Amino acid sequence: MLPRRVVVGVDGSPSALAAVEAAAQEARMRGAQLHVVHAFIWPAMHVPPGGSPLGPPAGGVRESVEHLLAEAVDRALATMPGVVADHAVIAGEAVTALEAESRTAQLIVVGHRGSGGFAGLRLGSTAVHLAAHSHCPVMVVRDRTADEGPVLVAVDGTPQSRGAVAFAFEEASLRGTDLVALHAWTTWSDHGDARPADLTHLIGDEEALQAHERLLDQALAGHREEHPEVTVHARAVQGRARPTLIEASRSARLMVVGARGRGGFTGLLLGSVSQAVLHHAYCPVTVVRSDPP
Repeated sequence: MLPRRVVVGVDGSPSALAAVEAAAQEARMRGAQLHVVHAFIWPAMHVPPGGSPLGPPAGGVRESVEHLLAEAVDRALATMPGVVADHAVIAGEAVTALEAESRTAQLIVVGHRGSGGFAGLRLGSTAVHLAAHSHCPVMVVRDRTADEGPVLVAVDGTPQSRGAVAFAFEEASLRGTDLVALHAWTTWSDHGDARPADLTHLIGDEEALQAHERLLDQALAGHREEHPEVTVHARAVQGRARPTLIEASRSARLMVVGARGRGGFTGLLLGSVSQAVLHHAYCPVTVVRSDPP
């Protein structure tokens, strides 16, 4: 049996150190081992690992990497004393290395932006790629994380959100906090294009709301019984999903979304709503794929 592992990717950036703290907490809650990973491509470029003959003896790539990893492990142990942590250096691109690690991990944790990010880029390419291609859930962490508030899960009634709902119940249980299950629904008139086929024109606002509430209840069915310790707040809200979820993330400690929502193209592994919350949510976001590659 494979060991229970939470993997965190580090690159020395403040965002990565915030990810280390979150990953240490996840590993402690899950009784899992924390695996700190740093990937780099310098060996493939034939850069000598030792120090330069013109510089200090400890100025080489290897020493820098070891210092980076030691700092990350120290941060993990300071955050969660007693957590079992190890580290590894992998030659290659970060996205490739972490995708491979996701095959045997319970969870991958990364920062929202790496050390090489541009000032205007709110989300790094590593986080986007992993969210779309990882074999396990991926948590993308902001520089600051909240220790209070509920777990927030986006529910759209599709098969793609089932895994997200199950993961969100587990997270709420592990954290001993409430779960907010949010289903945002719109009408054509919400987009400035009212049409006769709109449900609210056919059956009225109240009946449409009841229909969406039933959809939400169906998505939560079974999970409530499996996790009676979790207090669930089911909310069906008329409004566009992206701004509704982003605003709700202000008071959440974690948001959970599926990898692809209703209407996604077959080749589009990460839906527009998932991408929007990854870029703009105020709390960490975990993307859960229902169809791992």
